[in-house]
Amino acid sequence: MSGEKTVPNAVKFAFGGTAGMGATLVVQPLDLVKNRMQLSGTTGKKEYRSSMHALTSIIKNEGFFAIYNGLSAGLLRQATYTTTRLGTYSFLMEKFTEKDKPLSFAMKAGLGMAAGGIGSFVGTPAELALIRMTGDGRLPPDQRRNYKGVVNALTRITKEEGVLTLWRGCTPTVIRAMVVNAAQLATYSQAKQALLQSGKVQDGIFCHFLASMISGLATTIASMPVDIAKTRIQSMKVIDGKPEYKNAFDVWGKVIKNEGVFALWKGFTPYYMRLGPHTVLTFIILEQMNAAYYKYVLKQEVTSAL
Repeated sequence: MSGEKTVPNAVKFAFGGTAGMGATLVVQPLDLVKNRMQLSGTTGKKEYRSSMHALTSIIKNEGFFAIYNGLSAGLLRQATYTTTRLGTYSFLMEKFTEKDKPLSFAMKAGLGMAAGGIGSFVGTPAELALIRMTGDGRLPPDQRRNYKGVVNALTRITKEEGVLTLWRGCTPTVIRAMVVNAAQLATYSQAKQALLQSGKVQDGIFCHFLASMISGLATTIASMPVDIAKTRIQSMKVIDGKPEYKNAFDVWGKVIKNEGVFALWKGFTPYYMRLGPHTVLTFIILEQMNAAYYKYVLKQEVTSAL
């Protein structure tokens, strides 16, 4: 690859964050429904019968714009987590790829796990704020935290619960991110490679869409059990010094015992409906920005971002 100009690392990171934030503007309501579904049952009763019931209940009881509760936290999460993970993954892909020799699926998965782990650690505080802000409306008025925005949430959490609380649930968050990125980034790259090699699909938005939907389905199936553990730990309250859950294994045990094993995939539909389009939009935006940079700035043949 000597002699060829490449996208600077700083630009890779900026493209990653911008792509994630753009996608979040569209899918934030689905993220809120997913979080509410995963928290349903923690009070001893099943609050929502389905994703549609959750959505209509939220609009009816809290107002239409409540479906965008936590948007500021969602955008900050993308600005931290997605910027880091996609920038790191693009950098690692370029670093380990030899000319005309694509990386193996296992290598892509390994690079995805590394990028996801690093990104999730950086993004955990915003993730914590997002979980709490999207779940606040389901609580009785006297138990709500009523954060005014992500800055207010992070400030109050630090002041009221200590700075380390910002990284509560960091372990399942990192594990989830490693699972998500190993599945999402590797299956996206692999699906895209397979589609192009088939000769039936040309490189472009349709190819990116198909690869993204395949990637989103694999990621949803693999990551949901870890995601529900993360959501419940970050949403829990500590009463008299005693937290509701000790760790992810405690969450899984209680969920299986009280709600059944399939409750680990509770919220599957909004999760996939959110992850699928978010994956599609993120990768399409990222690919288009990358293509534009190569064409108009580097003045050379377009190279894929992933």
